[in-house]
Amino acid sequence: MFIGHHAAAFLGKRAAPRISLGVLMAAAMLLDLLWPIFTLAGIEHFRIDPGNTAFTPLDFHDYPITHSLLMALVWSLIAAVIYAIAKKSARDAAIVGLAVLSHWLLDFITHRPDLALWPNGPKVGLGLWSSVAGTVIVEGVLFAIAVGLYVRATKPLDRIGSIGFWSFIVFLVVIYIVNLFSPPPPDWRAVSYVALTAWLFVPWAWWFDRHRQART
Repeated sequence: MFIGHHAAAFLGKRAAPRISLGVLMAAAMLLDLLWPIFTLAGIEHFRIDPGNTAFTPLDFHDYPITHSLLMALVWSLIAAVIYAIAKKSARDAAIVGLAVLSHWLLDFITHRPDLALWPNGPKVGLGLWSSVAGTVIVEGVLFAIAVGLYVRATKPLDRIGSIGFWSFIVFLVVIYIVNLFSPPPPDWRAVSYVALTAWLFVPWAWWFDRHRQART
């Protein structure tokens, strides 16, 4: 998934208004934020394989450290513990941990069976990516609902809270549409370097969320 992971962050904000949306974005995308670092370091691997699924030409054949279920649980626990120590809130820490785990659960829905249950373990995946239309509908509906709940739960304090937020939404949707119609990337390194730019979504979300407040 792509915008589905961002949707999870918006849903987390609805459940725990005190948590910065930047933190929730980092949590919901954590596995994909770490993934390009591990691939460029040669620890995890993928290849360009047009036709691998209808939705993406990427073959994720080796990424057990970031995307196995066991390690997703480990990353979730690490994130929750760090947040609990920093903010002294067990409930909010649990939301952060669940946001991390949501990444694997959403990937389980979309990926073909390439998600290991544990490193070198059996691989699973429901394969929604075999249908472009099905993927777009599921992600689009999830994203629209999550953004709608965020809008209902918060209100802008100034132009940054409004323009910064809506420009973020438009940017995500545009990137999503462009990816649908783009040709296969030239090589895996290009994919990994581009994937690193996802880190920019974290401060962007933190920035505009600071300029919004919970509705009473």
